[in-house]
Amino acid sequence: MKIVIDARMYGAQSTTGIGAYIKNLTDQLFLIDQKNEYVLLMKEPAYSEFIVPNLRIKKIKVDIPWYSLSEQIKLPWILLRQKADLVHFPHFNASIFYPKKFIVTIHDITPKFFPGPLAKKRLIRKWGYDFIFKTTLKRADKIIAISEHTKKNLIDNFSVNKDKIITTYLGVSPEFMVPKSEKEILDLKTKYKITKPFIFYVGVWRDHKNLPGLIFAFDELKNHYQLDCQLVLGGKQDFRYPEISQAIKNSKHRSDIILPGFIAENELIAFYQAAKLFVLPSFCEGFGLVALEAMALGTPVAGSNTTSLPEILQDAAIYFNPKDHLAMAKVFNQILTDKNLYQDLKTRGLEQVKKYNWTNCASQTLNIYQS
Repeated sequence: MKIVIDARMYGAQSTTGIGAYIKNLTDQLFLIDQKNEYVLLMKEPAYSEFIVPNLRIKKIKVDIPWYSLSEQIKLPWILLRQKADLVHFPHFNASIFYPKKFIVTIHDITPKFFPGPLAKKRLIRKWGYDFIFKTTLKRADKIIAISEHTKKNLIDNFSVNKDKIITTYLGVSPEFMVPKSEKEILDLKTKYKITKPFIFYVGVWRDHKNLPGLIFAFDELKNHYQLDCQLVLGGKQDFRYPEISQAIKNSKHRSDIILPGFIAENELIAFYQAAKLFVLPSFCEGFGLVALEAMALGTPVAGSNTTSLPEILQDAAIYFNPKDHLAMAKVFNQILTDKNLYQDLKTRGLEQVKKYNWTNCASQTLNIYQS
């Protein structure tokens, strides 16, 4: 077959989760699939940086922004010229006017519950999301969901036939299992002025990630439990959500909140490893890959009990109600002060991570292509 993958988000800083999915999936597909041809549609800088591994792989430069009108008008014509047997859209923003066979990967349905400030202000944007999302689900030949949690959300909220959806878990990249040296950890702490044991979060700064709640919990941890620690909030600040910056500004412990901004992979590994605790307090989470990456480096994890996390992390993490910052702080304190629990979580986490790898993800995806 000739399979086209919409890889415009490949390695994109602003959509790190989707970009990592495309990169790791295609890396493994090209290793295990020795028969099919692949065409990657890519934007700069990924287009120039990507090295074609063999003659069955081709890349095409497609300078079309995602979530744009041209994505719906121009992209179908580009796809038709490829004469593909199958197209894979790795995100919900498929070209709904493309008339031939395609599959789509749905990571979550967060925009339905948390549409963001632009969608709230612009009804046409919200209408566009709803229309494209529903049409994509209806027209796709198969739907890949990255968790049973996401699959259930699709069935419950969009009445999708469950037989059309296949759950395919993501994987943890091998580089997240190789510890950094003591010097590298020390250099990281020096660079970012980290002088105490720290709690770590990394991800986008949006309302569904519940960062104000995390900051309130951190204040409670310092005030009530008297724990002398720091909080590192990784990720590019998004000023469309001023409530996050305001919560930081209002914190009595602002001096102990570290803001490194976007974290490149090399430093991210060091942050995971150096952290005393990794936390994911999201209201919505499709998979929670960052939590697994932290576990892979021996860092205990605490996360929300209302998302996909209990499914993915199982008994290797401790959970809390994300709407209750007092309960959140209590869990943080429990993990940080109970040495036996702390060590048990480290051990369980390292075992849990073994269940997820990109080879399995690619193999299952290839089976879907073949079907």
